[in-house]
Amino acid sequence: MAGMDTINTVTGTCTPDELGRTLVHEHLMVGYPGWTMDALANRFDRSEARKRAVDMLEGLKAHDVKTFLDPCPMDLGRDVEFMAECAQASGIRIICTTGAYFEAQGITYTFAALPVDDIAAIYEKEITEGIGETGIKAGLIKIATGEGRVSDYERKLLTAAARASKRCDVPLISHTQEGTCGPDQIEIITSEGVPPHRLLVGHSDGADDAAYHREIVGGGAYIGFDRLGIETILPDDVRIKNIASLVNDGHGRHVCLSHDSVCNWLGRPVLGPGVVIANPLEAIAEMMPDWGPTHLFERVIPKLRDAGVSDAAIRTMTDENPARWFAGTEAP
Repeated sequence: MAGMDTINTVTGTCTPDELGRTLVHEHLMVGYPGWTMDALANRFDRSEARKRAVDMLEGLKAHDVKTFLDPCPMDLGRDVEFMAECAQASGIRIICTTGAYFEAQGITYTFAALPVDDIAAIYEKEITEGIGETGIKAGLIKIATGEGRVSDYERKLLTAAARASKRCDVPLISHTQEGTCGPDQIEIITSEGVPPHRLLVGHSDGADDAAYHREIVGGGAYIGFDRLGIETILPDDVRIKNIASLVNDGHGRHVCLSHDSVCNWLGRPVLGPGVVIANPLEAIAEMMPDWGPTHLFERVIPKLRDAGVSDAAIRTMTDENPARWFAGTEAP
């Protein structure tokens, strides 16, 4: 797998060298499975949601962001036409994914029943032919695992994703719960012949665990510190400490930065039994006021500089590493 010459975006193609400053894990819109059944939710206003998303993307231009990865899986409200509308209106390049969410929060019946190679073929079709009737092609594959262990269902989907990745020569981006199972993800995809540097292990900053971080980078994968601003999981000061430690130990060429922010919610997010957020945008803004895609540039980067991380190292994480990951280049 030599890497990609061209990358599918929701509005065409680009090359790795054209990506520029990249946020590797953000969402224009998310809806948990079953959101359409919730008649108590506020009515979804697509035009208002599009305006909110375009305004947010426009705000990234002041920070020289060129590319925005929205790795929304198939079963979490993915709407690639909405992404394309927002990309065209804002001028920010957007890349979408194929792939499905982890077992506990995904839609599992069909993929649990299908053969693994059928799932791989579905992923391939969305990469090579397009998603549904839209003609919009996925640029990479999303994989996801739950907390603490990889279920049989998740292993099946990771295996399918690895096979599609190998055949289509596209990278993989992952969801992990609470910073667990990253090494398991590496083991599963490499057992199918996919080099570890084709995987970005997402949400690795969910654990304040230096040994875990070094196991991921030691395994050859890229590592996502991509939940910046979600201080209900871990304070950003801890994330900044761990990023600086990785950079100081010579692992900066493995690190990618983002927020996992959500610009629009479909329905009412249900965070657990009886835990329902009626007005998610307002509630989240109150709980996590810094959680948004400009947070890295406005607050985190100044703190990284204070922690001794150079501008060159920051540029490596925000610009160079995403390009290398898409190009299929190892992170030495």
